[in-house]
Amino acid sequence: MPRKISYPLILVNLKSYREALGSRALAIARKALRVSEEYGVSIAIAPQIVDLRDVASTGVPTFAQHVDPVPPGSWTGHVTLEAVKDAGAIGVILNHSERRLRVSDVGRIVDMSRRYGLLTVVCGDMVDTAVALSLLKPTMVAIEPPELIGSGKAVSRVSPHSVAETVRRVRRVAAEVKVLCGAGITSGEDVRAALKLGASGVLLASAVAKAKDPGAKLGELARAVRDFIDRGG
Repeated sequence: MPRKISYPLILVNLKSYREALGSRALAIARKALRVSEEYGVSIAIAPQIVDLRDVASTGVPTFAQHVDPVPPGSWTGHVTLEAVKDAGAIGVILNHSERRLRVSDVGRIVDMSRRYGLLTVVCGDMVDTAVALSLLKPTMVAIEPPELIGSGKAVSRVSPHSVAETVRRVRRVAAEVKVLCGAGITSGEDVRAALKLGASGVLLASAVAKAKDPGAKLGELARAVRDFIDRGG
């Protein structure tokens, strides 16, 4: 059975990178599981939909990169919550800047996800958006300025005030919603900075998915989380 997540969380979005397709996605998932066990740090993987079942079968906590706000039925080409649940996913990512949704659809999917027992990570491109989306009561919101995605310039270091402000305001209006820090996260230092700002974890992609040695990169990120925990946060 897929393992549950804990916080701080490292959530790795494999996007549609060639370097993280098929057998390569499985290799990353297995390395994530090994690193997670070694450091006692929660790591989850969001593979392409076609790899979802195989990645989930490794036991690593697995998220779908997107779902559509439709029930099972005659919806050719759509991805349903029932399908990703059946494939072994424990959660879904919604409203990423590369796969935007209407707010009404985000709300509908969040509500449907609860009925399926699936976690939800809703992305917001700026502080106000992330705070507004937190009112829908997803499991997590991720603050991800799109101009920093894939830039190698971590929002936790380039724009720390946006992370701290998101954490502060979300805690005020939806205290149960966790805040993840995304966009440009590439190093252990980026992770430490995010956690020090109050984030409950990080959402990242290319730093792991396109790494020459994904296991080594995951180890670097997990050590940063472990160090933060051991120092008392």
